[in-house]
Amino acid sequence: MKKIILMCLVALFGIGVANAQEPKKGEKSTVTVEFLTDIDCAGCAKKVTNTIPYEKGVKDVQVDVPTKTVTVTYDPAKTNNETLVKAFSKIKIKAEPKEK
Repeated sequence: MKKIILMCLVALFGIGVANAQEPKKGEKSTVTVEFLTDIDCAGCAKKVTNTIPYEKGVKDVQVDVPTKTVTVTYDPAKTNNETLVKAFSKIKIKAEPKEK
């Protein structure tokens, strides 16, 4: 009896894990946005790379000082552009999403 219960639990757990890892059809699991910023030095870039990657849902951050852009890839279920702009503001950097 214990073996049957254990096998059922393992099967249910496996199904739950498989479903949790698959994004829904038609939905992107991440979004990539370029932010125009006022960064102008390596120090500013370091502030960004030491802070923004730790915001909830952020997957990747790329800083380009010469063009003053920061490219952020994030999970839209966990964060959004407005929240990220506030995160930039907390480290005294002005940022706004780049228009496409």
